[in-house]
Amino acid sequence: MKIGSISEDRKLEKRVAITPEIIKKYKSLGLDVCISKDYALHLGFEDEIYEAEGAKIFKSEDEVLSNSDALLQMNIPSDEILSKLKKDQILIGVLNKYMNENKLKDISNKNVNCFSLELLPRITRAQSMDILSSQANLAGYKAVVDSFAYFQKAIPMMMTAAGTISAAKVLIVGAGVAGLQAIATAKRMGAIVYATDVRLASKEQVESLGGKFLTIEGSENLETESGYAKEASDDFKKKQEDLIKETLKKIDIVICTALIPGKKAPIIIKKEMIDIMQSGSIIYDLAASQGGNSELTKVDEIINNKGVKIMGERNILNKLPVSSSNLYAKNIFNFVSNLYDKEKNNFKINSDDEIIEKTRIK
Repeated sequence: MKIGSISEDRKLEKRVAITPEIIKKYKSLGLDVCISKDYALHLGFEDEIYEAEGAKIFKSEDEVLSNSDALLQMNIPSDEILSKLKKDQILIGVLNKYMNENKLKDISNKNVNCFSLELLPRITRAQSMDILSSQANLAGYKAVVDSFAYFQKAIPMMMTAAGTISAAKVLIVGAGVAGLQAIATAKRMGAIVYATDVRLASKEQVESLGGKFLTIEGSENLETESGYAKEASDDFKKKQEDLIKETLKKIDIVICTALIPGKKAPIIIKKEMIDIMQSGSIIYDLAASQGGNSELTKVDEIINNKGVKIMGERNILNKLPVSSSNLYAKNIFNFVSNLYDKEKNNFKINSDDEIIEKTRIK
């Protein structure tokens, strides 16, 4: 059995699904690996490195497609590639079911087995496959580093003979994986960190990292059984809005990370709140690709509103493509290991396996 991967559209995506170091693990399962020419050259991984590890290099994407039993990708491939997938072939990646529903339905009707890894259940057995956590960790770190680079003051408190520089004050909106990493990174760099989240369970995690959790009086725990945030009531939103508005008057940097799976990102930072922020402040919106948590966020643009910069990139992990590819490649390998039956030398789609059943597109 063979697994394959072709190059992503590098204008949009620099990450890859197969790194050289993971090939030996696939080989140990009994799987052959094939990739397209110059597959990860942009990451410094030359074809010779892949070949040395045991991968086969094909000159064209069509050759990879025709020789692969399973295609491993970062994102959903182009319409042209999808049209070439064969019956009983397997496609695994971050396929964004909610955004690509019609495309996925069409290829599923062709009896192509599609698995979308963002749908993984939050169970212990799936932790090593959890691409949302591994990628969000890096995103939270990078958002803090980038926003600090744009901030024109020192981050930690500094006491000098000439006087004292106060520590920067940072607000993290959303204390999921990305938010918690952002808290940890900002604290390590000497900032005073505040955080808010609709899930009350986040309070203990925030405080364990040295952050100050902003609590809304009388709030309920808005957390799904799967551990994700769910949409808040209008009453909660109003209380949250008042608390954040008052807090923003003293905040230098805001990192927005709040997302609801399958829905547009909630607008949490409204224009009237940004208007009262100090000039020179930064808002870095990690939710930009899903609409943004800030009312003024525009994808891949820096908006200046009365001296406050609002930043939102489509894919911040394109700035950390080697690290994020290494983690993603391990996640997807663990998923393939669960799907592949080594003794029978085939892929076994077991509908009784929660991991397989939850991620499979029907």
